[in-house]
Amino acid sequence: MTLSLPFALPPTDRDFRGYGANEPAIRWPNGARLAVSVVVNVEEGAELSVAAGDEANEFIYEAVERVEGSRDLCMESHYEYGTRRGWPRIRKALADHGVKATLNSCGRALAYSPWLAREAVADGHEVSAHGWRWERQVGMEEARERQVIGRAVAAIAASAGTPPVGWHTRSATSVNTRRLLVEQGGFLYDSNAYNDDVPYLHHEAGRDLVILPYAFDTNDMRFQPGGGFIQAEDFARYCIATFDRLYAEGGDAPRMMSIGLHLRIIGRPARIGGLEAFLAHAASKAGVWFARRDEIAKAWRAGLGLEAWSPRPALSAFEVG
Repeated sequence: MTLSLPFALPPTDRDFRGYGANEPAIRWPNGARLAVSVVVNVEEGAELSVAAGDEANEFIYEAVERVEGSRDLCMESHYEYGTRRGWPRIRKALADHGVKATLNSCGRALAYSPWLAREAVADGHEVSAHGWRWERQVGMEEARERQVIGRAVAAIAASAGTPPVGWHTRSATSVNTRRLLVEQGGFLYDSNAYNDDVPYLHHEAGRDLVILPYAFDTNDMRFQPGGGFIQAEDFARYCIATFDRLYAEGGDAPRMMSIGLHLRIIGRPARIGGLEAFLAHAASKAGVWFARRDEIAKAWRAGLGLEAWSPRPALSAFEVG
């Protein structure tokens, strides 16, 4: 149905309806009601830093403090906490509850801390790509974005042993990002969407990417000033409420829940208990599939009756220099 308006609307390629009432009749493996994706963002060492040759320093953490023209030793120290103390706590919480996660990792972060990727792989986690630096790609020139993707892939392959099959830019992608991922040839899914509680397909250049929506509400970044979470219980209660609703809906249609974590945020002593409480609650329910994002994407393709995914040769060269 098209409305008749006394003025013209600009054309749009946005999809406001999604599946609507025609949700795919897909069931998760073993008949699970809900797929839970725990995403651990690894950004430490990839934040903007004059010490790393960047044009500026990152200035947002627990407080906003901008240092210009020289190294920001304070900010560097804040980020180092994530790898030194945050990761061991998160790693233990995941292991204690038998949860396999996806490490959404910046290439430069793993280039500085390759041991972290090796530990994650040893635990059975997936290592996906979060860009080269922790930066937005919106407005980025295509040649530079192509290089960013190439560098991230190369660094993650070197540290994790295999190249990433998933991508998630810091918040804002460019209009070219998905096409470049397809051209690179090795990507199964993209997480740069926040518009649903189930995956969907995006067709680009004769190929398709599985889109795995991410979430900013069930995310520990809300511990940042003004974000709404103060105590560990705030994180646990909100995530449990989301889980319970999606779990109930999962009896009739497939549902997916994303939990966003950051080493330097949830890994703090007073916050890690919120993650532990959520994992304990979710793990106590029957029919819950804690899954890596690559597993979810492959299961969705299989549920749609698509051929098994495998990486293909790149359609164009990606420079990594």
